[in-house]
Amino acid sequence: MSPCDARPPSDSQGHVTLSVMATLRDGHEADLYNPDMSDSFAIHVFDREGDVLVAERRLPHWAQAGAVTFITWRTNDSIPAPVLMQWRVDRCRWLRVHGIDPDRPDWRTQLADLPPALRTEFLRTFSERWHRELDACHGACVLRRPELAETVADSLKHFDGDRYVLTDFVVMPNHVHLLAAFRDEAAMLSQCESWKHFTAVRINRALGRRGRFWEQDGFDHLVRSEKLFDYHRRYIAENPSQARLAAGEFIHFCQPL
Repeated sequence: MSPCDARPPSDSQGHVTLSVMATLRDGHEADLYNPDMSDSFAIHVFDREGDVLVAERRLPHWAQAGAVTFITWRTNDSIPAPVLMQWRVDRCRWLRVHGIDPDRPDWRTQLADLPPALRTEFLRTFSERWHRELDACHGACVLRRPELAETVADSLKHFDGDRYVLTDFVVMPNHVHLLAAFRDEAAMLSQCESWKHFTAVRINRALGRRGRFWEQDGFDHLVRSEKLFDYHRRYIAENPSQARLAAGEFIHFCQPL
């Protein structure tokens, strides 16, 4: 079963049939492009020898021209403050147990120097817990409303094939996951800000309210192998089932490769 077939059978929103070709480069790296887009550009998994832009905000953001990136944003009320605080306390405790001071600005560098098994333990413990909390559907979950979810989906698809290449996304009740590649290193952050600003203004207007809609910083990381690309596609496709959502409570988009 392909990732595009992994979504719940009852849902058919957002599925497109653009012709996208996939070939293998060096036996393992994906080189993907859409031949039907006249102004298209090649996309690929992370190239360890290529140029990378690292932007430090509340979270570090790595970007590389043409590299597929897994991106998550969440609504401002998606994780309750006590839950978030306990997650941070537990993460700090784990880091200290393993000799890392979480108050130092270079704690992520120290984490990267740990043995692979410990790095995997950290990611599984805290990344999976984070995503479970998102899938618990805390907060108002206004994106359950189809017309508001469509606002997000339409914004994501608007410049697909022009400013970026979008392979997959899912709009959940209180968060969004997507896989996309951008023309240059600076485009990823600016495009995410554009998506969030555009959708927040329109959703707040529809709800008759003002104020922050999305959490300020999103989570993103460069996809480092074809295997991980396939993993993230399956994760996006299966996320509604994991959260036990019914048809009409989410929008899933997947370009068959």
